[in-house]
Amino acid sequence: MMRRLILASALLLGACAPGAPANWARGGAMLDVPRARWVVGVAVVDVYPDGRVMLNDSQEMTVDRGGRVYDPNNDPIALLEPGGKLVGPGDKLLGNVGILHASQGEDSEAWLSVMPTGEVVRYEDDGGRSSLGVWIGCNQTYLQHQTCTLVSHLLTPRIVAQTRNTNTLMPNGLGYGPGGYMPGMGFGLPYR
Repeated sequence: MMRRLILASALLLGACAPGAPANWARGGAMLDVPRARWVVGVAVVDVYPDGRVMLNDSQEMTVDRGGRVYDPNNDPIALLEPGGKLVGPGDKLLGNVGILHASQGEDSEAWLSVMPTGEVVRYEDDGGRSSLGVWIGCNQTYLQHQTCTLVSHLLTPRIVAQTRNTNTLMPNGLGYGPGGYMPGMGFGLPYR
């Protein structure tokens, strides 16, 4: 009797959890997954052609050529649909991701852009802009660039939270401005 109760509880809880996006099995937007690196101060994001996305050498997610994004346990995180709509588990709208720009939720205004130069720009609520480092390796095709915009859209909240905890975007001795190094140049981790 106890075994049946546990099994019924597990099935009930599983039924309440949001499932994969509706088009998960079919896939979504076509993407090209490049070998790319995004340097944001002390954070380094690496994208490998097999789809692995690493943040400071820790795997955060995997992106496939069918627009699917899943965590290291193969659970769905998001699906990028062909029109740019990004949906999460239970078909929750996570925003829109184009080649250069991304918006959050149902917002029509971009909150983030990955410029053709690779620079990541975040738009503040007050209308200001802040630079969030530079991508290297995303500019060979439009589909590669959109992959980098997608990864930026998904990881920026985590990176911003981490940098707020350390109170700096750039480590001491490096930075923007006179005498500073451009991101991806000078000191730092080698490009693999």
